[in-house]
Amino acid sequence: MTTLRAYRASDEEATIALWQRTWQKTYPQIAFAERVEWWRARWRDDLVPVADIVLAERDGALAGFVTIDRKTGYLDQLAVAPEAWGSGVGKLLLDEAKRLSPGGITLHVNKDNERAIRIYEKSGFAITGEDINPHSGMPVHRMEWRP
Repeated sequence: MTTLRAYRASDEEATIALWQRTWQKTYPQIAFAERVEWWRARWRDDLVPVADIVLAERDGALAGFVTIDRKTGYLDQLAVAPEAWGSGVGKLLLDEAKRLSPGGITLHVNKDNERAIRIYEKSGFAITGEDINPHSGMPVHRMEWRP
């Protein structure tokens, strides 16, 4: 059974480790271990101060998380443990993000991340534009969900 709960400061190491692990699985050609300190700074400085962060747990283990900006409805991160892919954890987290941001959600997703694009589209998001990720330089889709 999957349960949701609010992020706590003591969850930092586990969430960053999951973030790294999911990105490493998605993009095995990139050495994400070298970026952990950058992720940690981004987590602490850019996400925790402005976002509601919700964790999903299955059998007591972290199975995923979502971050949603409290003011803008921007979904910066959705991460699901690879062993939980296809289990409904992503949908559960997206449903919670919609509850937290009932006026709508925007996000950016790498154009080559087909798995993520599919889950967003299945959850009612539509591609509304294109951009370049300022951190990676990769092309991204802008996606939106509106109630």
